[in-house]
Parts: sequence; structure tokens; C-alpha cells
Amino acid sequence: MNKTILKWPGSKAKVMDELNKHLPAGNRLVEPFAGSCAVMMNTDYPAYLVADINPDLINLYRQIQEFEKPLTALAASVFAQNADEESYYSIRKSFNDDAGMPLIYRAAYFLYLTRHAYRGLCRFNQNGGFNAPYEKTAKPYFPTEEIQVFAIKAKRATFICGDFTETLAQVEVGDVVYCDPPYDGTFTQYHTNGFAEIHQRQLAQQLNELAAAGVPVVASNSDTSLIKNLYGEFDRHIISAPRSIGVAAGKSKKASEIIAVSRHANKGKVAA
Repeated sequence: MNKTILKWPGSKAKVMDELNKHLPAGNRLVEPFAGSCAVMMNTDYPAYLVADINPDLINLYRQIQEFEKPLTALAASVFAQNADEESYYSIRKSFNDDAGMPLIYRAAYFLYLTRHAYRGLCRFNQNGGFNAPYEKTAKPYFPTEEIQVFAIKAKRATFICGDFTETLAQVEVGDVVYCDPPYDGTFTQYHTNGFAEIHQRQLAQQLNELAAAGVPVVASNSDTSLIKNLYGEFDRHIISAPRSIGVAAGKSKKASEIIAVSRHANKGKVAA
């Protein structure tokens, strides 16, 4: 199992064994909700189209893709020189206030902030400012190896910043679509604008249309009546997944979630 660069609450890293059972073969995996890129890092498609509405997340991935070594050196220096709470809030202020910051510095700061934030939370306010609080740890982990492995895999990927409607409009014959949106009934203030029921419905409508056109579609979400209704034409598999936000350190909590699989999906499996 390949670990991810970011801590990322809700990452699919711990459920990839289950998820890989349902991901069919294809020429390219299209992911409108990039998150930690756990799915990209633990599948073996010939190509990837990875998108997210969060420009800082996509910038980090692009900087690693193009400038792995200088980005790693810069980020390691930021980690080493800013090891306490006061430094965290100073970095956070610079990150939020300096609109002209070079993109490689912005990527290094974003990596630093998410690795030092409470439970790895990536949270922005309505004005687009990163506002996750500091979490004191003995020594935040610097993901050198994860960055190296990601840079290799990223050679197959195209990273775009956009919402799910823009991304799904780029689906081509031979693609496989996997969606891991903010879950129904959970924290949805991921980046500036929330992900409300209307967005769940819009997403499901697009995915149902793609599935009806013969595109293999797989989606993860909460095990709720709304999601069951929206994906009524899909095969639905219930799994138990870990949750970390709101759970005391060192403890674990699990919740039921759905993996919805379009019935016309190619059943050939991908080598993980």
C-alpha cells in the first residue's frame, strides 16, 4: 500500500483493498475529487485525470510533478525552521495574505500547514483563507519517500483545478470515473463553498447519465437514504470505514459508507 503525501481525513488509503474490488479496467481513471490521491497512488491505470476545486491542492501536486527535488528541499527547510505553534500561525498568515507568493513556496507552505494542522484537516473560510488550527505533536512527519513515489506516478497524470461538472465533461470513451465527494451528512466546508444536497443531486445526475451512456462509474459516499435514492440504479456495496475527525487521539471509530458501482461497468479489475 502506497502512503499519501498528506494526512487527509477521509483518505481512501485504508479502504483500497475493498475499493479495488470494484474499480474496473480502463484507459484512464478520472477523479473529480482528488483529495489525498490515495486512489491514484494505489491503482495502475495507464493514465489519470485528477481534479479538485482546491487550487492549493492541485498546485502542490503540479509542483511535485514538475519540480520534485527543489520543492522537497524547500518544504523540508520550512518544516525544520518552523517547529512550534507560533511559527505555524505565522506561516498560515503569510499563506493567506501574500497573494503574490511564488507557486513553489505556496506548495511548500500548504504541505507544512496540512501536516501541522489539527488531524491533518484542510479547511478554508468563506474568504478562501486556510483556518485549520495547530495540533501539537512531538515531530510532524515529513513525507520524503511519499513525494518521491508520487512524482513517479504523476508522470501518467494530468492535474486540473475545477469543479466536478467541468471534470466530468472531459470524460472520454475508455475512461473509468471514480468519485469521492464530500459525504452526505458530514463536514462539507472543504474549500470556501460547501457541498450541499443540491450538489449531491447534481453530481448523481451526471454520474447516472455517464453510466447510462456505458461509462464505468464508481462512487463513494455516506450510507444514507439520500445516497441510496440517488444511486438507485447502481449496485451498492456497504463497507465499514475509519473516521478520525472528532475522535480522541489513539482511538478509532468506524462508519458505514457506500461504494456505488454502475451496472454496465466493465468487470475486468485493475492490478493494484
